[in-house]
Amino acid sequence: MKALLEALARGLVDDPGRVRVRERADEGFVRLDLEVSAEDRGHVIGRGGRTADALRTLLDAVARRDERDCRLEILG
Repeated sequence: MKALLEALARGLVDDPGRVRVRERADEGFVRLDLEVSAEDRGHVIGRGGRTADALRTLLDAVARRDERDCRLEILG
């Protein structure tokens, strides 16, 4: 999931070199912290949070294949 999120985020931002993803596994869920530059944070969140919601939906679908939950935190 980490690689998937990195690839998606790099396609959304102006400075793909500053995209960092940290993955932490806890009981029953995976937490992904996405860090981008402050200027690119709006690109990842999107208007009204639609892009962030779409990323969360996609990651959640992938996580459910492994019977886990996924939590995405966007840092900037």
